Amino acid sequence: MAVAAAQKNREMFAIKKSYSIENGYPSRRRSLVDGARFETLVVKQTKQSVLEEARARANDSGLESDFIQDGVHIGNGDNSPTVEDGTQQDETKNGHLADADIGDDDAKGDEDYTLTEEEVILQNAASESSEAEQALQQAALLLHMRDGMGSLARILKTIDNYKGCVQHLETRPSQVTGVQFDALVKVSMTRINLIQLIRSLRQSTAFAGVNLLTENNISSKTPWFPRHASDLDNCNHLMTKYEPELDMNHPGFADKDYRERRKQIAEIAFAYKYGDPIPSIAYTEIENGTWQRVFNTVLDLMPKHACREYKAAFEKLQAADIFVPHRIPQLEDVSSFLRKHTGFTLRPAAGLLTARDFLASLAFRVFQSTQYVRHNNSPFHTPEPDCIHELLGHIPLLADPSFAQFSQEIGLASLGASDSEIEKLSTVYWFTVEFGLCKENQQLKAYGAALLSSIGELLHALSDKPELRPFEPASTSVQPYQDQEYQPIYYVAETFEDAKDKFRRWVSTMSRPFEVRFNPHTERVEVLDSVDKLETLIWQLNTEMLHLTNAVKKLKGSHFE
Repeated sequence: MAVAAAQKNREMFAIKKSYSIENGYPSRRRSLVDGARFETLVVKQTKQSVLEEARARANDSGLESDFIQDGVHIGNGDNSPTVEDGTQQDETKNGHLADADIGDDDAKGDEDYTLTEEEVILQNAASESSEAEQALQQAALLLHMRDGMGSLARILKTIDNYKGCVQHLETRPSQVTGVQFDALVKVSMTRINLIQLIRSLRQSTAFAGVNLLTENNISSKTPWFPRHASDLDNCNHLMTKYEPELDMNHPGFADKDYRERRKQIAEIAFAYKYGDPIPSIAYTEIENGTWQRVFNTVLDLMPKHACREYKAAFEKLQAADIFVPHRIPQLEDVSSFLRKHTGFTLRPAAGLLTARDFLASLAFRVFQSTQYVRHNNSPFHTPEPDCIHELLGHIPLLADPSFAQFSQEIGLASLGASDSEIEKLSTVYWFTVEFGLCKENQQLKAYGAALLSSIGELLHALSDKPELRPFEPASTSVQPYQDQEYQPIYYVAETFEDAKDKFRRWVSTMSRPFEVRFNPHTERVEVLDSVDKLETLIWQLNTEMLHLTNAVKKLKGSHFE
């Protein structure tokens, strides 16, 4: 029972889902934004299912879990501590206290006790083991007092009965009709006793409501996210799986050989683990021919329409004999090239990942790339990412230091973000990394990967047909996008540096209660949630500043000589 409850808790709030989303929307183009919205819907449905199961268990058991006081086993009999002088109180419904007289247990005993989401998390955390039950828990309780300040004495007495320690207490006049004061009480006590305390307080008619606000502990709703690059082995959940088998409109739907080929390449990605060399794919003559057609077209359009950063990196890839017309590059070779230039690396992906998983990878300067090739009947369009899109669209700019940093900052912002914020980040990614335009010598240039690997949309974006807007993350993040036709709106960045600056300011307004940074030496994301961590980071930054200051002095000295 305890193991099952703990598993349910992880199912609700972990990014590493226990399910795999098999298919996205039947649209012309599969996108990260579609994935984020679909994932949000599935998470809500899963969360609701888990809450209903937990509440059903609570109703079946009557929340009769015991608690420990001074080493004495105390059940829910007549000797249980209660709010008002030991009198057993009523159960409540829907998280609010009953208005009936105290002591009407027979009348209320059969009514449902509805757990809040926070209580479900707390109960699941406590049920993992006997040690977890007795683990100290810090929490804040918000109580709405009907009877005024006279209720404070009963609150404190009840907390003391449950062996709790009051760490903070404050009150204020309530704005709720029928309630005189609201009290915020921060307590520290064992988890099992905290559960019983909440139930006891809710049984009293002195309170119009009791809300649990978990704080700074493992039972809070902050979702799991990868802390080390090896954790990305758990970030491979697909929004679309073997797409040709699922979508009748897919160019490869009727081609059994193509579908089987896609499946074989996908299995290679599923088997990949952190630290493994990326397996090579023996591409067929047809696949290399598809690559060559798209590659030569990009070569023709790139000089006029691509931004300078893309063109510079493209030339480096050609000089390294990675970008050649007749051969699809192997991901291991591309990954080694990126590592030397920006620290980015690649890992194989089986298809379009969930938005959380894909964005989380960017935080570690890891780009999850497909290895399969679009169907040869549709060389200039693919309904989902393929290796031609990844290689010709994304890879050149991931070799540019400024753009690589912008991509990583989107990834770092996604760690621990809410579902709605993941949708916004995905939308920003869509209108920048995929479909972004920038200014260059007063002319429009493309830097978005979807533009640079799609001839028709590239020419449309740079024509006078669409509306062009300056890039502002706050408005960009909520802009509806088009997945059936070409985009009617594109966002234009002044420079990559300007885009990064605006993005950082916008991210600072997100609801995530902590900051993170990536340590490139350990390949670990560090949560900056303590003074010790911040002092260590400041010391490291001061050391770096000392080296930079000395370098400036030496350069100035040599200049004057």
